[in-house]
Amino acid sequence: MNAERLLQHYEKIADAPDAIARLRRFILDLAVRGKLVPQDFEDEPASELLKRIAEEKARLLKAGEIRTPKPHSAVVDAPFSIPSNWSWSQIAEVGIVSPRNDAPDTLEKSFVPMPLIAAEYGVANRHEVRPWGEIKKGYTHFAEGDVGLAKITPCFENGKSTVFRNLTGGIGSGTTELHVVRPLLVVADYILLFWKSPHFIETGIPKMTGTAGQKRVPTDYFANSPFPLPPLAEQHRIVAKVDELMALCDALEAARMERETKRDRLASASLARLNTPDPETFREDARFALDALPALTARPDQIKQMRQTILNLAVRGKLVPQDPADEPAEELLKRLMAAQSAACRDESLRARPPVKKLGRSDLWFDVPDEWVLSSFDDLFVIVSGVTKGQKVSPSEAADAPYLRVANVQRGHLDLTVIKTISVRRSDIERYALREGDVLMTEGGDWDKLGRAAIWRDEIPNCIHQNHIFRVRPPSADVSPAWIITYVNSHLGRAFFENASKQTTNLASINMTQLRACPFPLPPLAEQHRIVAKVDELMALCDQLESSLTHADETRKKLLDALLAEALAPVDAEVLQEAAE
Repeated sequence: MNAERLLQHYEKIADAPDAIARLRRFILDLAVRGKLVPQDFEDEPASELLKRIAEEKARLLKAGEIRTPKPHSAVVDAPFSIPSNWSWSQIAEVGIVSPRNDAPDTLEKSFVPMPLIAAEYGVANRHEVRPWGEIKKGYTHFAEGDVGLAKITPCFENGKSTVFRNLTGGIGSGTTELHVVRPLLVVADYILLFWKSPHFIETGIPKMTGTAGQKRVPTDYFANSPFPLPPLAEQHRIVAKVDELMALCDALEAARMERETKRDRLASASLARLNTPDPETFREDARFALDALPALTARPDQIKQMRQTILNLAVRGKLVPQDPADEPAEELLKRLMAAQSAACRDESLRARPPVKKLGRSDLWFDVPDEWVLSSFDDLFVIVSGVTKGQKVSPSEAADAPYLRVANVQRGHLDLTVIKTISVRRSDIERYALREGDVLMTEGGDWDKLGRAAIWRDEIPNCIHQNHIFRVRPPSADVSPAWIITYVNSHLGRAFFENASKQTTNLASINMTQLRACPFPLPPLAEQHRIVAKVDELMALCDQLESSLTHADETRKKLLDALLAEALAPVDAEVLQEAAE
């Protein structure tokens, strides 16, 4: 293993999402291929070790200590090459499969609760103590030094296996979802690391039998699959080296977690100061955050937090300064309310019962004094969509493209799949979307509650179904982008979450609740400045997200090259190109 090359470039790969996990798998892969420690040809060859194992088995059988083992065939197709002083064998050849134990019923023995608790390499299994008479039947037996493999999904895929140690009374029983072997003249921990190796697990998964949720490793694969057997002395050296390298991986993992924790704390503190701004220090805090967060951001979920912080600042009026020269928001509100009344008349909408509206003192966040607080009911023309499954006479029927809840995402439309619906011709005109309409979902799953996006006239004569509300600005005096900035922020979504009808994992809002939604209204010029700044900062988030993705891909390529070099050396120029 070329550790120098790996360590030389470690800082460049340390933050790859699965770097440590892949290093652990790679160490085990090298170990079972004879590539982790050098061979010493003074060691007794594995072929001689197999002869001594066979002699020991014959002695135990003659003494009546074991049952006659089942015959097994020799390994014909070796899955990979091994050193010349190793031998291909099988677990059934180097140990006693499914050994039996016995003791007086009253003696206390170890019991491993179901499921087997066996974690990563080297971690001891936990157990309780019971009288042997309670656990000698109906369970899998094992003794001190036996090796157990968890055979059920998903334990097997996760490498759950253990060497049984520190057993009360020296023997015990446990779950039937175990395969157990008692090694003969073979290091138990070497068997363990083989069972945790990528080759054994990846080869075994397709051979598992049973239903999808309860698949098991068959006994034949456990007992008779090819097992690479090193000389006994080399087994000890391999186990010692694996222990050493796994400890190094632990240290690298701890160092990475410490780095991430520090970055998370700094990033969280910066975002927290922006989400609960101090008027005296806000501008300095904002400048520091926007300058420092790119360096502190290492994960996509942090970018998501940044996006929400930007939106929250926007709806609080903290993202851009107020301009006294702007037309007062009160004048804007008067024009919008008049335009809304006229638009409702034009669409022949009936007067609706009044809704309870929130005052400024009821709002759960502060907005600038220069803004006014209105409501959806005062400003927008809100309608539900067409109901699916209506009976329509052939003479009135017409097909139209329509938007479903799946098409309306938070902040954008997904128009990949557009379905058509048969409706009355009059409904096409009634529900037809116009450029600038804001579309909002009524809910369902929590993530669908109040999602909002802008319709930009992408599809002619498109309508919408009744689980989507159309929120139409009555004039150009309110920006559709400002509307979705508000409703898609955590502060805007809080209204829908509190007002919605909720059941387990489901939530929805109705027309009355939507009409009552409070709406902070800045001057029109400020709306445009806020939207422009949000776009600018979201573009920065896009760049950060892209750079993170690119960095992860680069780290992965470099890690691939470094790991591949140990098994099949790559060209130095290829490795250097990946590192750059």
